Amino acid sequence: MENHSAPADGVRGSNSIVMKIRIWQVDAFTDQVFTGNPAAVCPLEAWLDDEMLQVVAAENNLSETAYFVPSGAGFSLRWFTPLKEIDLCGHATLATAHVIFEHLGYAKEVTVFETRAAS
Repeated sequence: MENHSAPADGVRGSNSIVMKIRIWQVDAFTDQVFTGNPAAVCPLEAWLDDEMLQVVAAENNLSETAYFVPSGAGFSLRWFTPLKEIDLCGHATLATAHVIFEHLGYAKEVTVFETRAAS
């Protein structure tokens, strides 16, 4: 997996509060930059409203943006295209695992993802 990370300058919420969202752009299925299958990955401490998740995904303009929050034994995971939320995305799931293990220092050997498709 190749990745590119950048701090978000800030996203203006519907109540005019500016929030910062961390984002990684990860190229799945490759070890070379600008090849593979790109996905944006955004770790969150708690879920933002669906409208905000959709606006950020549209701004990212990648095939999928993955968002995750800590939950139970692992993480809750959701995926958005620039147009809508989807039930499953393999490459964005792999990209999310890459961010969790390689960039966020997750100490366990395995993790569990809770998703709408698995519910």
